[in-house]
Amino acid sequence: MSERKPPPSLKDLDARLKKARGERADVSGPDKGGIAGGGSGLGLALRIGIELIAALVVGTGIGYFLDQWLGTMPWLMVVFFVVGAVAGIMNVFRTMSGLDGGVGFGGDRGRGPAKDADGEG
Repeated sequence: MSERKPPPSLKDLDARLKKARGERADVSGPDKGGIAGGGSGLGLALRIGIELIAALVVGTGIGYFLDQWLGTMPWLMVVFFVVGAVAGIMNVFRTMSGLDGGVGFGGDRGRGPAKDADGEG
């Protein structure tokens, strides 16, 4: 049988990861406008505006089509407009408070040390 090369050690992997993270921090620091900086203010403003308008349009559209189908014009459209407005405001609140669940978004939040599959730290 032929002998296989042993896999690289974990220390080697750790050293390569640290090097890559260091290079990434140099390129995308918070003052350089890169990814690690959290994006621009204009990008955040556009995201908030689009989320708010999309929720209003979807809510109003659902209400309009239900009104057409059931013949209750304009009551369901008004109700779903309000539901869409509330949903849009909740989306903006989640975005601004960092609760939208993005990976790495909002920091650790005090959850304690990470545990592996065995439940050990």
